[in-house]
Amino acid sequence: MIVATLAAWGAWSWIAFAAVLMAAEILVPGYFLIWLGIAAAVTGAVFLVLPAPWQIQVAVFAVLSLVCLFGWVRVMKSTNGTTSDKPDLNRRLEAMVGREFVLEEPIQAGRGRVRVADSVWLVTGPDLAAGARVRVTDFEGAVLLVEAA
Repeated sequence: MIVATLAAWGAWSWIAFAAVLMAAEILVPGYFLIWLGIAAAVTGAVFLVLPAPWQIQVAVFAVLSLVCLFGWVRVMKSTNGTTSDKPDLNRRLEAMVGREFVLEEPIQAGRGRVRVADSVWLVTGPDLAAGARVRVTDFEGAVLLVEAA
């Protein structure tokens, strides 16, 4: 039945399929279906000009899909090495290393708290009084390791 529909619509079936794939890309994130949609649109455009049996159309679509997907993978691999102007944007703990803060609660028995913007973080380090300035040297999990500044 699907083959009969493909044969009846001819190249327009590929263009309709392309529209469905591109619309589905909106619902399914990942930039995958858009490339299949492009392959389907190109297949439809080619066979509007050059009619061919459905078997050849499917083979051309398969080849174009692979070309589009491999091209996308190649582009994505080449952009992974780019540097960001804010490399610590999603690495909050790493961004805190080297910064200085004021102790909100004293460090007693190796544990205390510092205020960082609108949150309070657990710290470990040498015993210090509340209000003392500390420098973050490292972190373990969500605990900041500090020293007197």
